[in-house]
Amino acid sequence: MSKADAHVAMSRTAKLASAWQWAVLLGLSALFAVALTRAGIPAALLLGPMLGAVIVVITFIDTRVQVSRSASAFAQGILGCMIAKTLAQSLAGAAIGSWPLFVLGVTGVIAAAGVLGWGLTRLRVLPGTTAIWGLSPGAATVMILMAENAGADAQLVACMQYTRVIMVAVLATLITHFTGAGVAHEVHSVIWFPTLDWLPLAQTLALVAAGPLVARLAKIPVAALLVPMVGGIFLTHQGLISIEMPHWLLALGYAVIGWRIGLPFTRPLVRYALKAFPAILASTLALILICGCLAAVFVFAAGIDPLTAYLATSPGGADSVAIIAASSQVDMPFVMTMQMVRFGVVLLAGPTMAAFISRRVSPEGGATGT
Repeated sequence: MSKADAHVAMSRTAKLASAWQWAVLLGLSALFAVALTRAGIPAALLLGPMLGAVIVVITFIDTRVQVSRSASAFAQGILGCMIAKTLAQSLAGAAIGSWPLFVLGVTGVIAAAGVLGWGLTRLRVLPGTTAIWGLSPGAATVMILMAENAGADAQLVACMQYTRVIMVAVLATLITHFTGAGVAHEVHSVIWFPTLDWLPLAQTLALVAAGPLVARLAKIPVAALLVPMVGGIFLTHQGLISIEMPHWLLALGYAVIGWRIGLPFTRPLVRYALKAFPAILASTLALILICGCLAAVFVFAAGIDPLTAYLATSPGGADSVAIIAASSQVDMPFVMTMQMVRFGVVLLAGPTMAAFISRRVSPEGGATGT
């Protein structure tokens, strides 16, 4: 067999393997989504694909399924429109009415992550400054890149970031389910392909597409979510557009976001991080516990309902928290305002803060300054 024939054969085999893995991923995602929905678990359309993705990447030695940046950005645009449609009031209105809580919530979570990361680094629980970057709440991709540039273990940072996102999503979903705060949706009662109003659907899709376009032109990834969300809220309140969000479109967006969360957990990454996983798990649980204590302050000091307070202070995964909040009986404007304000602060100041803390700690775990 010639080299050209061998190359063609290898290419054909790779395509067949990719198609087979995608088929398995779609099948598992649908199976888990239906099962979780029937069990009354909120955000089943997110968790099902996420669990399916984790199983696929751990099961197959050579994983060929990937979510492109364009698909991920489009899914964030769908999520932005969903948030805009769901919110009953503007994000600004929610923030202005409770600004002391927002200052406490945003600074509290970021400070907790910084102090915990600094302490773990000083105690040498994880190598170098991995804990500092891995515990920074939100903006996972930015933190992974910054960690790599700073000489930290980028693979362990990635494992910490995505482990936290999955744990926050699962814990929030379980709490929602067992507290009875979930919005019940029977599988058979969902109208997947309703009669559509084509003009609002076209307006919605245009808004969805505007986010990734702005994100690419401005080189600001978060614009893929923020532009449809903020633009949708403003345009809807002005009566200029009406957002049409059929269930099949939401399911598509949720599935892509679930795959994006689950697919990074490849077998090589899990194998690499296995020795450090107890420390990763313990540090992640510690951060979630601290944020839970902060949520308790909201409950007892301001009368916020427990699930709203927990979702608002959850450390990271703003997109998954939005999906869970939309399927739960919570104060959606409060939750999303807290999440998006913190996301913005972390995006702008998080890398600088993490770099500052890492400079104060030597690679061996000792302080570099007084």
